[in-house]
Amino acid sequence: MAGGTTDQKEKVCVTGAGGFTGSWLVNLLLSKDYVVHGTVRQPGDSKYDHLNKLEKASENLKLFKADLLDYDSLRLAIEGCSGVFHVASPTPTYLKDSDPEARIFQIMLCYEFLEPAIKGTLNVLKACKEANVKRVVVVSSLAAVVMNPEWPKDQVKDETCWSVPEYMKTTKKWYYLSKTEAEREALEFGKRNGLEVVTVCPSLILGPILQSTRKCSSFLIVMTIKGDLESLPCNYWTFVDVRDLAEALLLAYTKSEAAGERYICHSHSIGIRDVVEKYLRPTYPDYKYPKNLTYAEEEVQHINSEKLQKLGWTFRPVEETLNDSIESHRKAGIVG
Repeated sequence: MAGGTTDQKEKVCVTGAGGFTGSWLVNLLLSKDYVVHGTVRQPGDSKYDHLNKLEKASENLKLFKADLLDYDSLRLAIEGCSGVFHVASPTPTYLKDSDPEARIFQIMLCYEFLEPAIKGTLNVLKACKEANVKRVVVVSSLAAVVMNPEWPKDQVKDETCWSVPEYMKTTKKWYYLSKTEAEREALEFGKRNGLEVVTVCPSLILGPILQSTRKCSSFLIVMTIKGDLESLPCNYWTFVDVRDLAEALLLAYTKSEAAGERYICHSHSIGIRDVVEKYLRPTYPDYKYPKNLTYAEEEVQHINSEKLQKLGWTFRPVEETLNDSIESHRKAGIVG
């Protein structure tokens, strides 16, 4: 599956190329001499300038305007590619339960996630089948793993653990449901159609940013050092560095034994008190940290990535991820 060994460079497509994960994946692929087709919403938009500035982008990167619900736009981007990395995904929108419109909003939110996630994924896979793509790597989420109340509490969750749809519907976890259903559909589509599909389920994705937008999970670090908040949305971090995730996705593409498999991509689990007191405050003492540094027991997830590590995957230490995250946000002018 690997490219770069012949005069003809291997061509791959990355959906959601302008996002947090997509950008780092494009950067990695370009560094490995792949020709990359990247799908974005509007190629001429200045928010994608960072992609065109990547090394080798001028000769090996082409951006395509595409929408997950527009099959033809995806087909054009995927045509001629031997591999596809499906990274694009709807991101959460929040509204307080006390809002009078919350009930209507929950119904809207259900469709906001489910249609792009499931139909969008199937559109990508159908386009891959039509284009005779060799392998598709689908970025799922730990959200498709952890919502399982039937799983023994003292047992580490692995790739055999799946989030339970009825439980997610009852608890209105629409994002979790969308990722679970989309991943199941992807694996089933691959089996039915003889298409090599690999799914990767990352935990919370942190690390330095390449783009200037704040709409990514790594902004949690900005909230930690800048928000002067009472508490954070989550006080127990189960995360992976975005650069390590990009490496995992490439492994999932190049390793023959990965065909049809599911992989959890997770590196560190740590409470917010250790994040702040052990790693951040000693290096950045002047920032305003959250007042509440405790976490609830139900926030803790016991996860491992042993299966992925058997493919040869390794990951960075905690401090490298946190420090590089802060420095990149400082460089972008998001924090002082």
